[in-house]
Amino acid sequence: MGRVVSSKDASLSSVEHVLWARDLAKELLADVLPRRWAHSQGVGLKAESIANLLGEDAVTVACAAWLHDIGYSPGLVRSGSHALDGARYLRDVAHADDVICRLVAHHSYAVVEAGRRGLAEELENEFPAVDGLLADAMVFCDMTTSPDGVPMDVEKRLQEIAERYEPGSIVADSIAEVGPRIVHSVRVITGMPGFRAG
Repeated sequence: MGRVVSSKDASLSSVEHVLWARDLAKELLADVLPRRWAHSQGVGLKAESIANLLGEDAVTVACAAWLHDIGYSPGLVRSGSHALDGARYLRDVAHADDVICRLVAHHSYAVVEAGRRGLAEELENEFPAVDGLLADAMVFCDMTTSPDGVPMDVEKRLQEIAERYEPGSIVADSIAEVGPRIVHSVRVITGMPGFRAG
């Protein structure tokens, strides 16, 4: 899976693997969690829009971006960590590429929230982190997309998350801890030669 398209291809949305990821995310989210589906659409499309920065890894990141929040689907919820539940489903049921599973498991520094839920060791043992550009690209796509799927400045996105969750909650505390890393990851992508805001 992945690495089947050149960064010169005009549109990743025509690539078989990306269509599979989009359709699976739609199947799991659209009817039961329409707002989460809207967000996932925005994240997936954003990943497709930065394909020129990712070279042969563009398809892998696009697939993971479309699928990053499937663990919220009620039929997949098991552990309390949507990132872990989504990655497990992709590995065990969908038989997705290992790197896609790992990107979903760790998107937007999900290991920090997993740690607060007592799941960090499980997550890290089952899905070793993918570091570098691919991880930064996932953070960029997720954390510059609003819950409704529209582009949003990273600082406003962090504020939106903080306001949506109760102060002192696991999510609020986790996002406060990883906020500087999220901003750094976004800046890595927006600072790359060839980046086009869109």
